[in-house]
Parts: sequence; structure tokens; C-alpha cells
Amino acid sequence: MITPWVPLCAGAALACWPAAPTRLQAALEQPATIRIPDVWRTVRWLLPAALAGLLAGAGGAIAAGVLTLAWSQEWRAHRRATATMKTAAHTATALRTMVAELRAGAHPVTAAEAAAEAVPSLAADLQALATAARLDTELSTPALPQLTAAWTLGKRHGLPMAEVLDATRRDTEAALTFARRTQAKLAGPQASAAVLTALPALCVLLGQVMGAAPLPVLTDSTAGQVLLVTGSLLLWAGTAWCRSLTARARLR
Repeated sequence: MITPWVPLCAGAALACWPAAPTRLQAALEQPATIRIPDVWRTVRWLLPAALAGLLAGAGGAIAAGVLTLAWSQEWRAHRRATATMKTAAHTATALRTMVAELRAGAHPVTAAEAAAEAVPSLAADLQALATAARLDTELSTPALPQLTAAWTLGKRHGLPMAEVLDATRRDTEAALTFARRTQAKLAGPQASAAVLTALPALCVLLGQVMGAAPLPVLTDSTAGQVLLVTGSLLLWAGTAWCRSLTARARLR
């Protein structure tokens, strides 16, 4: 037997059926996108804590979350340092190309366009720089602060653009060389810090293999849960301290 609710629901569904967008709406409205990578990123960071909570209780979940945070901070610091060095290297290449073009008699705008072709990773910023210089507007390239400052200085005071950019190139290459030497010298202390950070977990696993059974103590007792959380917090503090020390060494 068909109740009156069925046609009423069908009619309401047809009334609420979305109409096809007009050309103006399609041009103005941006399509809604679901950011699946952002969702996966959140799940990826919460998954270790959830698994640890199932295996080791609330203390294990908190400890896994803290250790995941420590690893995330270390990975982000490493990525920032690597990206900074890559940007410095690309900036030096762009400056070298522009100086060569300027000394060959090219216009500064043409030199910037040639540098954009030589360094694809900075092509957008260099093209913006060339466009701003062609239109005689204010330069704004956050990815190339040294180049922007040198360009503005040479234009404002009427200095030879090739000489100003060449001096900036020398400063950039000197800073890059210093950063690479510092990173090489810090490789040993960073490796030692990584070994010391992983040593408590290795000791717990070694004790479990030898029959001391530290895992049941950490997962089944209240004192063990407290020690698990306290140990993870100390490990996170140790990684943060080492990261602060290496950052200070890079700035000197």
C-alpha cells in the first residue's frame, strides 16, 4: 500500500532539484572542491595515536600523539632548511644569468625574462618582476627579497644594475656556502641526537626480547601509563631543544 508520504517526498525532491547553472553563474562561481589531501593529512597524524590507544590504552595514545608531533616538527624543520637552501641556490643562478645578460647589453627587463627561462622554479616571481619593471610599478616578489632590494636600490639611485646585482649574487653565494658548511658540520650532532632519541624505545624492545617484560608494565598499570606519557614528553622536549640549538648554529 502506497502512503501519501511517498508522492509528497517525490514532489519535494523534484522541487528541490538543482537547476542547471547559467553561463554567468558558471563564470562567477568557483566549483566547490573537497580537499582530500587535507583530510588524509589529518587521518595520517591521528592514526598512530588511535592504534596506540587500542594497544596501550590512553597513555599510549597520548605518547604516540606527542611522538608524532615531535617527528612532524623535525620533518618540517628539515624541509624548511632544504627549501631555503634550494631557493638560495636558484636565486644565485637567476642573479648570475641577469648579470651576464646585463653585461652583454640587454635591458634589465629582458635580463629578468632570461633568468625566468633559466630558473623555472622562480619563473613566476621573475616574470612578475619583469612586468613590474616594464610598467614602472612597485616591485613585490616575496620569494626574491635580495633581488628586489638590489633592483630597487639600483633604480632609485641610478647605480649600474649589473654591478648591484653582481654584489647581491656574491652575498647570496657566500651565504649559501656558509649554510652548506654549517649543515655538513651539524650532520654529526644531529645523528647523535637521533640515536639518543630512539634509544629509549630500543631499550624497551630489548628488555621485552630479553624477558624483562617492560611493555605490560607500561600498558597495564597506571604508573606505567604515567611513565609512558612522561617519557614521550621528555623526548619531545629533547628534540625541540636540539632543534633550537641547531637553528642558533645556523644563524651564527
